[in-house]
Amino acid sequence: MGKFAVKQTAAGFKFDLKAGNGEIIASSQVYKSEKTCRNGVESVRKNCAAAVEDQTVENYAPVKHPKFEVYTDKAGEIRFRLKAKNGQIIAHSEGYKSKKSALNGIESIGKNAPDAAVEKVE
Repeated sequence: MGKFAVKQTAAGFKFDLKAGNGEIIASSQVYKSEKTCRNGVESVRKNCAAAVEDQTVENYAPVKHPKFEVYTDKAGEIRFRLKAKNGQIIAHSEGYKSKKSALNGIESIGKNAPDAAVEKVE
């Protein structure tokens, strides 16, 4: 079972959603407080079944928020980000070598986020 690891940084708080094997599936932005960070966790839970907008193909079909956006970064790696209903990015992935791996990451969020425990990491 996955977990949300909430930790304090020099600038505030952030979370990592980790799979059962401890691998990070997605990370958050830095929030000003632990409370707003935990609100971000709840937003991921609420929106983890969102549709996917594949921006790696020409003339892709736009999808309404909430959504996962799959895109190619400047280094040529495939990434995804989860956007809430208001368009704010609530989680993002690492870079992947293939789109299939990024899509597997999105699927893993759907499996892990709904029931993941929230743990504060020191």
